[in-house]
Amino acid sequence: MASAAEQLAANLNFAAFGKAEELKKRIWFTLGALIVYRLGTYIPLPGIDPAAFAAHFQSHQQGVLQMFNMFAGGAVQRMAIFALNIMPYISASIIVQLMTSVIPTLEQLKKEGEQGRKVMNQYTRYLTVAIAAFQAYGIAVGLEGQSNVVSDPGWFFRVSTVLTLMGGTLFLMWLGEQITSRGVGNGSSLIIFSGIVAAFPSAIANTLELARQGAISPLVLLGLLLMSSGVVGFIVFMERAQRRVLITYPKRQQGNRVYEGQTSFLPLKLNTSGVIPPIFASSLLLLPTTIANFSQNNGSTGVLGFLATYLGHGRPAYMIFYAGLIVFFAFFYTAIVFDPVETADNLKKHGGFIPGVRPGERTAQFIDRVLTRVTVLGAAYLAVICLLPEMLISQFALPFYFGGTSLLIVVSVTMDTVAQIHGYLQAQQYEGLVKKAKLRGKKK
Repeated sequence: MASAAEQLAANLNFAAFGKAEELKKRIWFTLGALIVYRLGTYIPLPGIDPAAFAAHFQSHQQGVLQMFNMFAGGAVQRMAIFALNIMPYISASIIVQLMTSVIPTLEQLKKEGEQGRKVMNQYTRYLTVAIAAFQAYGIAVGLEGQSNVVSDPGWFFRVSTVLTLMGGTLFLMWLGEQITSRGVGNGSSLIIFSGIVAAFPSAIANTLELARQGAISPLVLLGLLLMSSGVVGFIVFMERAQRRVLITYPKRQQGNRVYEGQTSFLPLKLNTSGVIPPIFASSLLLLPTTIANFSQNNGSTGVLGFLATYLGHGRPAYMIFYAGLIVFFAFFYTAIVFDPVETADNLKKHGGFIPGVRPGERTAQFIDRVLTRVTVLGAAYLAVICLLPEMLISQFALPFYFGGTSLLIVVSVTMDTVAQIHGYLQAQQYEGLVKKAKLRGKKK
């Protein structure tokens, strides 16, 4: 009976999908936009030798470059026009969010609804231009410092590189906004998602080649497969986990009608901070290694050499600091995106309260206490999910794409996109039921 019911539900969903013409158009638009992005990751910057840069990249990839290359779908390795990817836009968005808790003007804009959101989005775009220009100029200077990479160094190369990379980032920012409004899912997340997924086949092929050469035993390969499956299942379970706080609304009277009291829940996600803590933590820890590798002494002496030696990928100190930074950013970013005082004020305005807790300040303290406890579990979950693959990567020299951060991004974006598709299907079914009800009413 259960299997038959599940099969019937699947058939109904498939039938609903077949009738959802608007959803089909959105999916095709999303796929077309992602194909355009993938094509751009193969167009090299003007004025460089792609083969010489690829050879140089291979000798300096054990650092932050490898992580950025993963997010950019291989565009950094090929030094393509989309080498910066959409990361400057994401960085600008995070900075603007952080500034809302520091600058009163931005905090006021955040409370102004749609109009305030448009102004903040404009500020985010301006900041994206500044960050992209700064990073692009650093890349241009760095490329000129490498032998046989740039054919004609000089200001013309620097200006053209800055304009090309900055233009690529702005195009991806626009493309992401178009996917969000006219496609399915969050555009920025899908762009990063497609870059990571596009490299999975080559990562799997490289892993199988290591097993064929005897560098990895079949038992380790089987363990990697089981670990990846377990990590994906654990991520799905934890990303759906939430602490529901009971909210009660008392009886109210409007005119001569009396409405019964209602109850609802305030959902507090176990992982409110998302994938931000692992990205920030890994970027900070891998930066000294990358700078040391690009220095002339190759990181053998000095402070950078010391940091690169003891904070190298897979070292015990790296693991300890990585876990500590993940926990720190999990609490820090959660405090930025969720304000218990504002939530308590909104509940009080609408007449809602938590049973046994006085409205106002006591409610804010209660929510903050519950959120802190939930964030402890969420931070521990992020640390475990990111450290376990890192240990295997460093131990068996596996590709970076099997890391916890990449799996976390892929699973989270997939879940969000599938949930949005289900939302469109449910809306389609609801519209169909409304139309049928109207037709029946006209016949009567």
